[in-house]
Amino acid sequence: MPPTQFPRHLKPIEPQGSYLLEQERKRASFDPKDVTLTLYGQDYLQKRERILNIIQNDPILGDKSHRYYTGRDVRFKKALAAANRLVELTRIHQWTPEEFAIADFLFDESGPFRLHRSMFQPTIENQGTEEQKKKYLEPAKRYEIIGCYAQTELGHGSNVRGLETTATYDVATQTFVIHSPTLTASKWWIGGLGVAATHAMVMARLISNGKDYGPHPFIVQIRDLKTHHPVPGVTVGDIGPKFGFNTVDNGFILFDRVRVPHDAMMARFSKIDKATGNYIQPPNSKLSYGTMVFVRANIVLESRLVLARAATVAIRYSAVRAQFVDEANPKKVDSKTVETPVLDYRMQQYRLFPIIAQAYACHFTAIEMHRMYYENQEKMAQGDFSYLADLHASSSGLKSLTTTLGVAGIEECRRACGGHGYSLFSGLGQFYQDYLPKVTWEGDNYLLTQQTTRYLCKTFRAVRASGKANNFSSQYMLEYLGNPNARCPITDKADLSNPEILLSAFKFRAAFLVDKAVHAIDVEQRSWNDMLVEIYRISRAHCQLMMVSNFINAVFAPNYKHPVLQKVAILFSLSTLEQEMADFLASGYVSPQQSLLVKERLIQVLKDIRPEVVSLVDAFDFPDFVLQSALGAKDGRAYERMTQMAELEPLNQTPVADGYDDYIRPLIHAGKNAWKLDKDGVARL
Repeated sequence: MPPTQFPRHLKPIEPQGSYLLEQERKRASFDPKDVTLTLYGQDYLQKRERILNIIQNDPILGDKSHRYYTGRDVRFKKALAAANRLVELTRIHQWTPEEFAIADFLFDESGPFRLHRSMFQPTIENQGTEEQKKKYLEPAKRYEIIGCYAQTELGHGSNVRGLETTATYDVATQTFVIHSPTLTASKWWIGGLGVAATHAMVMARLISNGKDYGPHPFIVQIRDLKTHHPVPGVTVGDIGPKFGFNTVDNGFILFDRVRVPHDAMMARFSKIDKATGNYIQPPNSKLSYGTMVFVRANIVLESRLVLARAATVAIRYSAVRAQFVDEANPKKVDSKTVETPVLDYRMQQYRLFPIIAQAYACHFTAIEMHRMYYENQEKMAQGDFSYLADLHASSSGLKSLTTTLGVAGIEECRRACGGHGYSLFSGLGQFYQDYLPKVTWEGDNYLLTQQTTRYLCKTFRAVRASGKANNFSSQYMLEYLGNPNARCPITDKADLSNPEILLSAFKFRAAFLVDKAVHAIDVEQRSWNDMLVEIYRISRAHCQLMMVSNFINAVFAPNYKHPVLQKVAILFSLSTLEQEMADFLASGYVSPQQSLLVKERLIQVLKDIRPEVVSLVDAFDFPDFVLQSALGAKDGRAYERMTQMAELEPLNQTPVADGYDDYIRPLIHAGKNAWKLDKDGVARL
């Protein structure tokens, strides 16, 4: 018998999804293609279209059908094949790093070579000497060696200074001895290490002439280039299945006194004298911060796409999914009363519309972070490091905030899809699993906020002492110190569409929280540990202020051509204000009566933005090839896709599933004496 198939003549109940989405798009006040062009630029869109055509038609990369049906063993082997194919296509088409990044985004699956490109090569590029780049980076770019970045250990993650792996310099042999002295010194969670990597960039405590200089990076060969077997002294493998991210071979490794040459230590900034073992200090201990800022700016930019992707699925499906009849405002199609689209229910709007706004806020904030990064690079090239601390502190807090928003946003969108959101076919379940590690890697989201708040407290003390400001952070603190008893001027909910009023509220709240923390630490002598909850809230407040400020400054600039995004900026500000209302009330800046106006205005903004939402997610322009979602496809044919994808389930490929003869048949056949055959030959009781 053939595989299970749904009857082809059956269609979804009217009105169908394609019709409903078409009507939604007609309601919008703007053309989403214009916003798409502004978000990405024509050059990017043309490159993406060209690369999408290549990947979709590639025999290895173009087929994603296995992803929802197979286990880790199959998916990982296919991920290896895909990683290899991406390298081949890069060579064939001479893709630039930007074009490769587009291809990687479109293929949308982390693979075994990702850390080779994103961490191993950049570390050599940024921290290696010219000689080291020639020896290690050039073959790495040709994939003649494949690397990973081995920092996290079984016993230490965020506390890099607590790493246990050692690199002891032996002057006699002019080599470093890499060693794992304890079980907890095992490098763990290292992407690409389990199967693929031949080399590792190992973060180990540098010890020379009996002195410990803390963690430094060392290149260590871990597998034989001919056989791929571990080299002597190395124990290496895969850590096993994870909650998600199972197409990446996260691995473990231990070193038993493995010797590496003197040039294995990355020596652009700090180094060991080859003959004496003396340590040569870097010119500035914060030089590596610039790279961290760039990485975190990219994480903020990625959060934009994460939130937008989840919102695209949930918004489109909510426009298609109809449930119940709203007796107070019945929906009619061709004079016939039909069930109400879920998107018309205010609670669904309250859950989903702020997530769209968060996506746009992340976009404008990431653009500003990149601008500040390049400005800082120019300053540092001239020996000016004054900009670095503020930028690093803000990037740390923004990484924490935006990835937290991303994880929460995916899950809220999945829940908003109801029961079908639980199916992998929604495109949200596996997406959530694979994005979830972002809240802990590149810095745990709670720990990172301490870096932000420590800087803000230091800045507040300096501003209070000098009465001067020289950047965004110090400026809003100076304004607060000039009038710490200020109160919100709104008298009517219409005032809450004034961007300057909203921005002032966020500035006051952030400065107030810093002021109280500084007083608690300096005057009340409260310990840092006792203050950790407030410290987290301060970082969150500062970064929410940055996002509100960047969004408002971008879309309320003179002659900005997309007024619909002004509505979205107000929505982001109001929804964040309402969510964090306890802080604003505690500061005294917002009164209880004004807080009620915020809630009322937020509901009105949800109504105002309702006609625009499908086009607002359309503007992010996700190809269906990326979404891999039955619920969120552009044509709205959700139910047809759900049934088509169910047909591909391996359990449906035979009329009787494997296991029947062993486990079901013996039970049923025990009562076969009671069977009777009907006219079609079917055995029944």
